[in-house]
Amino acid sequence: MQRYEVKPMSKNLNLTFTVPGSKSITNRALLMAALSKGCTTLSGVLFSDDSRYFLESLKNLGFEVDIDEDACIVKVVGHGGKLPQNYGEVMVGSAGTAARFITCMCGLSKGTYTINASEQMKKRPMQPLFDALISLGAKIEFLENENYLPVKITGCGDISKKIVELDISRSTQFLSAFLMAGCMVKDGMDIHITSEKKYGSYIRITMEMMKSFGVEIEFDKGTYRISPNSSYSAISYQIEPDVSAACYFYGMAALSASKVKVKNVFKSSLQGDIAFLNVLEDMGCNVYEESDGIAVVGPSEGLNGIEVDMNNFSDQTMTLAVIAPFAKSITHIKNVGHIRVQESDRLSAIATELTKLGVRCIEGIDDIVIYPGIPQAGVVETYEDHRMAMAFTLIGLMVEGIVIDDPLCCRKTFENYFEIIDQIK
Repeated sequence: MQRYEVKPMSKNLNLTFTVPGSKSITNRALLMAALSKGCTTLSGVLFSDDSRYFLESLKNLGFEVDIDEDACIVKVVGHGGKLPQNYGEVMVGSAGTAARFITCMCGLSKGTYTINASEQMKKRPMQPLFDALISLGAKIEFLENENYLPVKITGCGDISKKIVELDISRSTQFLSAFLMAGCMVKDGMDIHITSEKKYGSYIRITMEMMKSFGVEIEFDKGTYRISPNSSYSAISYQIEPDVSAACYFYGMAALSASKVKVKNVFKSSLQGDIAFLNVLEDMGCNVYEESDGIAVVGPSEGLNGIEVDMNNFSDQTMTLAVIAPFAKSITHIKNVGHIRVQESDRLSAIATELTKLGVRCIEGIDDIVIYPGIPQAGVVETYEDHRMAMAFTLIGLMVEGIVIDDPLCCRKTFENYFEIIDQIK
């Protein structure tokens, strides 16, 4: 399917959806399972391009992995903070989590590994992670462009230096990688954050999950401390549904004055994107937590524009951006400059595609202002970015003639998204 023409939906519907497991939680759980001692059972696992690359990488590093896709269960046999073999070649595809987490794990090991990536991932930032690993004694050979994947990495093994400095201004995944893989360093480690940004919603996910696996992190004045002899327990772990995916359906409710429930998504979620529900409430939606999931009801009198800092749930920038033209006043999305170096330059992509559809917007360095105005028919380029494909589909549910180019890039995180959209009338 090279292009997908979206069919407008009716309004005032009552709909219920189920979304796949969280990508962020799935890939974190896979890493912790691999570094634990014994067999960990993960339930509710996401099966998508990103998680499959992670699973294949673990296999190629020698881990025993048992997969039941139908039941969404994966069992991983960990080796107590060690890699089963001291060599290997892995392909991380376009998965930023796999690229950062597996690189860090290999960099703290005793072996030599080659890490390859998709053309898209080869352009995404890796230098802060490389610099930190090199400072600990890892050797990194850049196979194409300096400071980018692919690389050949020889891990630092048993290290004497216990303090590492890390800049997380471009991605908190660098810190998540070191927090999770840092348990491989038996004498413990201090991670000092040199950037202004020192925390974030995805760091909270990482630390809460580590606690579930038996490791607690201390955080004080910009330094994260991993205690000596920290180790993960092999456990059974239930992965939450993907709140990022759920938000497309909640956005659908906002636009169509419908009631939309996503099953098994609750306000207690670890995921930072749950904050998007507060945005929808401020725009005029009603949000209800019911026994089987959260429901959103869109306002019949129209949506309010909003000014919002989305730094801690920036994956929803595109979702809000496609809702914004249908609001009664201007929407201003702030503090999201880091999304320029994700799967695409997302700020530029949003501005380009909205402008193409006749929507006035002003793109700043780290913000975007979007004016009210009904989008016109057109073809939306997705830039191989799953969130562009899924978010801009919402416009097509409201107006005729919206065509999504390369819709199957959604396979990165949500393989059957467009099959679900097909069922909406």
